[in-house]
Amino acid sequence: MLRVAVVGSGPSGVYTAQSLVEQTLVPDVRVDVLDRLPCPYGLVRYGVAPDHEKIKSLQNNLRAVLEHERIGFVGNVPVGAGGVSPERLLELYHAVVYCVGAARDRRLGVPGEDLAGSFSATDFVSWYSAHPDASAFGFALDGRSAVVVGVGNVAVDVTRVLARGPEELRPTDVPQSALGALAASGVREVHMVGRRGPSQARFTTKELRELGTLPSARVGVEPADLALDPAYADPSGLPAVNRRNVEVIREWAAAPPVPDPAARSIRLRFFLRPVEILGEGGRVAAVRFERTEPDGAGGVRGTGRYEEIAAGLVLRAVGYRGAPPEGLPFDPVRGTVPHAAGRVLRDGAPSRGEYVSGWIKRGPSGVIGTNRPCAKETAASLLRDAPLLARRTVPDDPVAVLRAWGLRPVEWPGWLSIEEAEAALGRTLGRGPVKIPDWPGLLAAAGGG
Repeated sequence: MLRVAVVGSGPSGVYTAQSLVEQTLVPDVRVDVLDRLPCPYGLVRYGVAPDHEKIKSLQNNLRAVLEHERIGFVGNVPVGAGGVSPERLLELYHAVVYCVGAARDRRLGVPGEDLAGSFSATDFVSWYSAHPDASAFGFALDGRSAVVVGVGNVAVDVTRVLARGPEELRPTDVPQSALGALAASGVREVHMVGRRGPSQARFTTKELRELGTLPSARVGVEPADLALDPAYADPSGLPAVNRRNVEVIREWAAAPPVPDPAARSIRLRFFLRPVEILGEGGRVAAVRFERTEPDGAGGVRGTGRYEEIAAGLVLRAVGYRGAPPEGLPFDPVRGTVPHAAGRVLRDGAPSRGEYVSGWIKRGPSGVIGTNRPCAKETAASLLRDAPLLARRTVPDDPVAVLRAWGLRPVEWPGWLSIEEAEAALGRTLGRGPVKIPDWPGLLAAAGGG
């Protein structure tokens, strides 16, 4: 028997576990999928917007894998800081595959970024997704205007959630506290701002189109912004996704305005680079932008002209950078763990029994489906190494050893108890299942409390 630990229960980790057990090269592979949280599914549970039911339904596919007879879910087990070190984990398993995101938000690097009311978009996503590490104090949504810096899918998600009415979010699993705050929100204008043009924006067309279908919001664009983009007038030479994005924005630009004093407004702005977040009384009051223009080489340059957009809330969604996992080697330039086909490299040589997959392997890139071939490559490397790996003796019950070390693992029945508790919570609120947003609540539910 070959015992493998997969660290991380998001798509990358689950696809890796699936690749290991659904093969015939090495018989009787047993996989424990470990997670720091007591809940599985990673960013599918805690990163996909609550109103994206189709994508969230991917949990059903991940669930089917985690219920495989040779796969076990072991939650509430931190690996690295405050938990089990990589060295000790290798005492329990023949091999360990690290499938952790290990990414943190990029900062804008401008004055005023640490003012109250300035956050990363990921913090906001964690809050409305009920991540137990999210701030218990929530977000002040009393200002009339919000600025979202970035033009990728995360920026679109947070813009859409800010612009939705409470009745549109009530059928989702958004936690009750966040639903109440969003229902009481004073935000009526959301400005989504990019430093380059619409032909270079990173959102996907499906996500972009959704902004124009919100019943409680109207989308507007600035003709002066669009005119600066050389590809806007004729997008035929662009890659397919970029061309479709421009076509959607052209439709919005050509549509006559529909006055609706009750609707929120979404303003897409381009060729604006943030240079300072302005404050008043210690809180965000506005964002100062420099107008940019194409530099003829695929980038932009500043023009020395400036514009301010009033805002009580600023969310940055300008990408991610890798964070070093404790106990593993790390390449700070690439933001990944050095590897060869998924095998972790220590001082340039493969480290026996250590592997990586997902963002920590390739960087924060791709979509959910990108994790499948990435996981298969790593699993193939591990399986080729299996004869050497299996020579070591490891415990028959590694989870029992984790308990003996003082940890409190939450296994699959505990997760099912959390699901039942969230369904019960929703019933008391007249809603569908509602996420439990805090550590004590999750752990109590996992224990049947």
